[in-house]
Amino acid sequence: MNIDKKKMVTEMLKLYLVTDRRYHPEIPLAQQVLAAIDGGATSVQLREKDISETECMHIGKSVHAVTSARGIPLIINDHPSVAKAIGAEGVHLGQDDGDVVAARKLLGANSIIGVTAKSVEQAIAAEKNGADYLGVGALFTSKSKTAAKRISFDTFDSIVQSVNIPVVAIGGISTDNIQQLSGHAMAGVAVVSALLDQDDILAGTRRFYNLLLEVLS
Repeated sequence: MNIDKKKMVTEMLKLYLVTDRRYHPEIPLAQQVLAAIDGGATSVQLREKDISETECMHIGKSVHAVTSARGIPLIINDHPSVAKAIGAEGVHLGQDDGDVVAARKLLGANSIIGVTAKSVEQAIAAEKNGADYLGVGALFTSKSKTAAKRISFDTFDSIVQSVNIPVVAIGGISTDNIQQLSGHAMAGVAVVSALLDQDDILAGTRRFYNLLLEVLS
């Protein structure tokens, strides 16, 4: 990964929104995403686990129209074929959700590929296979992904130190605990409910973003 791409990926990870339309089913997902972007979100991952690939493509097109208009990258969870079909900027893969090398071959060198890592071994393997960034967690108990196993801050720090690609912290991060991330090297945080489980997504995102800036400073 060249320096310019690494810089771009690092900057996009500052406040990484991961979608879950269940928090506000009465509001179109694209509208929720727009509010979060206007509140400070720097990238968006479309992660809707309960839908078909066809529906993912349909929703993805509407969300991509919003992210493109704001100059924000859209990452598709699990589905490289959907990312390619709608022209999204990249894909995010879990440990059991696809192969980085195959995704790179399909999407090309300029596409952004992220991988979930919970250990130093997984992190090193992902970087070796061509991942552009890592999502590492869960650091706290997650409202949106209740089955996710927590990792320690020591493990998080060891993962960050083991790779040369940017790392985003994930898992249950909220306004109540984000200060605990101060002093830990990371490009940013990936969040779901901290932004979307708000009566006012725009205002809630702004509050969270301001706290995040303090943590990253």
